[in-house]
Amino acid sequence: MHMFILLFCFNFSLSASFYFHSEEREEKCIIQDIPSETLITGTFKIQQWDLDRHDFLEAAPGLGMFVTITSYMEEVLFSKLFGSQGTFYFTSYSPGEHIICLESNSTRLMSFGGSRLRIHLDIRVGEHDLDAAIAQAKDKVNEVTFKLEHLIEQIEQILKEQNYQRDREENFRTTSEDTNGNVLWWALAQTFIFISVGIFQMKYLKDFFIAKKLV
Repeated sequence: MHMFILLFCFNFSLSASFYFHSEEREEKCIIQDIPSETLITGTFKIQQWDLDRHDFLEAAPGLGMFVTITSYMEEVLFSKLFGSQGTFYFTSYSPGEHIICLESNSTRLMSFGGSRLRIHLDIRVGEHDLDAAIAQAKDKVNEVTFKLEHLIEQIEQILKEQNYQRDREENFRTTSEDTNGNVLWWALAQTFIFISVGIFQMKYLKDFFIAKKLV
């Protein structure tokens, strides 16, 4: 089993849709840095390489996908086996990097000689499904209400992201100041050591010359 890390920079509160290729039983992961109390919605669909048509077609029956989400402390926060397509939801409880991993449950018997898979993935961070809410609205008033609530939610998520980035910047500034302070003290310590060694060498040479009556 091989693990491959995909690094993407997603804009907060925006949808990121893409696809990638994978071999059978190959795990591929996405690293997402998000603040706390943030909803992650992922929708995926698997296509399988057809040897006869030389194209990616609908996945064979029984082909599924393991979805696992872990924190930066390697704590498993979500793990579930889906079918060839599905949607998963997850809410972060602490800020930091979260790793979203996908791995097919395919076997050589299931793939019939074609082990290549194409995985379509849509990751949304910090937003709910507005279209589903509007579809359930009974009139225009409810539709406008849903849109307004969605807009307010997006604003709150943006403010949360800004606060999170501000905290990270403050921590980085504190770390940089501590590092610069340590470098300064180490430079002063080195200077003191060099001066002390120089004075000791000069005194030793002076005592040596006096002992040999060279001066």
